[in-house]
Amino acid sequence: MSMRREPFLDHVREHGEYATTEEADRVARVVLALLGAHLVGTVRAALAARLPETYALILLNPLQAMEPLSPERFVRATAAWIEGATEQTALWDIGAVLSTVAAAAGDVLTREILLQLPPGYDLLFGHPQPT
Repeated sequence: MSMRREPFLDHVREHGEYATTEEADRVARVVLALLGAHLVGTVRAALAARLPETYALILLNPLQAMEPLSPERFVRATAAWIEGATEQTALWDIGAVLSTVAAAAGDVLTREILLQLPPGYDLLFGHPQPT
């Protein structure tokens, strides 16, 4: 079952400590567009099914990536797409969005997502994996 838009944005806004829902929406759109470029097949479809429709469409129609971005490059790319962001603020934004994504996805799907991503994304999702 998909998460509704308002609870999704409330979660992002609370975790990111954003002043407005619009700010939470802006960062969610950027992070999900970048994330969508890294997920494929049934995993991307399963995640999209758990997100509000607006964000599911963004995930399913991602920004194009020539190669998977390392977590560090993902942070830099996010900073580049969010006006006025630095790498530090982008890391905060990513954490707010991806922790919300992980909550919507649940543990099993989150593990499947992490298997498709380069090492280190577990920390961005707030789900550190044992080494």
